[in-house]
Amino acid sequence: ISGTTDPSSALSNEGANWVGVGFAAYNGVAAVVAFTLPPLARATSRRATHAICLVAGALGLLSIWVISDPRWLLGSMVGIGIAWASILSMPYAILTGSLPPSKMGYYMGVFNFFIVIPQIVAAAALGFFVCRFFGGDAIYALLVGGASLVVAAALTLRVQAVG
Repeated sequence: ISGTTDPSSALSNEGANWVGVGFAAYNGVAAVVAFTLPPLARATSRRATHAICLVAGALGLLSIWVISDPRWLLGSMVGIGIAWASILSMPYAILTGSLPPSKMGYYMGVFNFFIVIPQIVAAAALGFFVCRFFGGDAIYALLVGGASLVVAAALTLRVQAVG
């Protein structure tokens, strides 16, 4: 998007500045959207709410492939922020409806392993995979992430509600 592959160029530095703007945008959107999730979940369901948000995030990630103007990335960040708000809360909300209150802490702790461990693995290995399989072009990792969010949204709708 920045028009260069040289990390020491002025264009690359300008692109890096846009990364900061994008991160601020998606985190700001996530903070606002977090307040809309409970009413949306009451109107639909926790599963449907999470699936909708994941699809918004998928559209945000996938749209980066076709964007050539950094300002349009702010639209992508809206979708990613919507997904981020849901990712930080809705899986726990979905799980709490299926747990016995006496074991809530234990199961939430175990569930957290399934969130934290993949994050650690991704942080440790994603750079290697981008270099090895995508020729150093990180956009392909974003496309895989977008496709993964679509799959996750579909699987979320298959989660059985208890109670």
